[in-house]
Amino acid sequence: MSDSKATVQYKLNHRNTWCLLGLPFDAINLVGAVAVLNTSVANNQRLLLSTPNLNFLVTAQSEQKFYQSVADSDLVVADGMPIIWIARLLGIPLTERVAGSDLFDSLSKQHGLKNKISVFFFGGQEDIAQQACQKLKEHSPAMTCCGFYDPGFVSVEAMSTPAIIDTINARHPDFLLLALGAEKGQAWMQKNRHHLNATVISHLGAVVNFVAENIERAPVFWQRSGFEWLWRIVQEPALWRRYFFDGLVFARWLVFKVLPLAIYDRCLKHMRLFQTPLVISYEKSDGNQIKLAGSIHYAVLGKVKHLFFDILQECPGTISIDCSELIYIDAAFIGLLMLFQSDLNEQNQQLYLQDVPKRISRVLKLNNALNRFQFTGTNKPWL
Repeated sequence: MSDSKATVQYKLNHRNTWCLLGLPFDAINLVGAVAVLNTSVANNQRLLLSTPNLNFLVTAQSEQKFYQSVADSDLVVADGMPIIWIARLLGIPLTERVAGSDLFDSLSKQHGLKNKISVFFFGGQEDIAQQACQKLKEHSPAMTCCGFYDPGFVSVEAMSTPAIIDTINARHPDFLLLALGAEKGQAWMQKNRHHLNATVISHLGAVVNFVAENIERAPVFWQRSGFEWLWRIVQEPALWRRYFFDGLVFARWLVFKVLPLAIYDRCLKHMRLFQTPLVISYEKSDGNQIKLAGSIHYAVLGKVKHLFFDILQECPGTISIDCSELIYIDAAFIGLLMLFQSDLNEQNQQLYLQDVPKRISRVLKLNNALNRFQFTGTNKPWL
């Protein structure tokens, strides 16, 4: 099996992905995430890691390219207690915060690895990245630093030159850690991912400061209670504007999205129609059209995953999904649909949802996912 097909198979068949407020998240804990990254490094299998927090959710609503960088990732973990709180309200199985700093720390403190994981720090102030590099070499039993580079405060284009890419690739890092600011870091990763030989690539901006011991991490109690943001403001006062704005958006989402969705979803599940069996058909001769009828939820998602995987192996072109007889969809199906669309985009193909009923479009809208898809037919949902 080719690398691209293996990646598609992993994405669709092995990931447990759920949509939360317009972003796909993997339902995985810290131990599971460490295992996935270790396996990727051991097998030299490319993995793009995104660690969305509340700011990611806010930014992704208005920045399509930013959203796409998360959707195209191979592992997406919930780095923020507000995300976990929302998941609990909605019944989504994101049971544990997986902070990027905790993930990196767990990887660096492992014992018994055959070979140390080589890390390249890209971004952050040069003296800080250099300090982080030295500290990692001195203190980590599982990691070593193979280099660092500070591109300065320049555009994504300016830090994506062949010379810079060659500098990174010459060190053959297992883990390329970006510290460029969330939007710029995700954009840089998206632009250059096909030109880099690093196995794991991720933007973990604050980690370089924690490793360098330039900034102290919040105590565990503060982290678990959701007040790490306050600790960060004390150490980096300039962050208060971002946290204040994100907090206002979070409050608005709770009132107008999360709570209405929680109530609406429970009402739908108590309806007799929720028990309608899922029926799937696929007509290649009719413009590559899939028809999904009945109720789609996590328990029956395996059938849809297998169909999507088979379709991706055929590279059929434009795919249309007839939704006219859909009764119910949950966040797991929306998350799967996001991955399917991402894989189709990788093959320069398009996905269209056709004749979406009002009930389904309402679920998509409350999930902040309505603008993630393209629609056709007579029943186009209101945007």
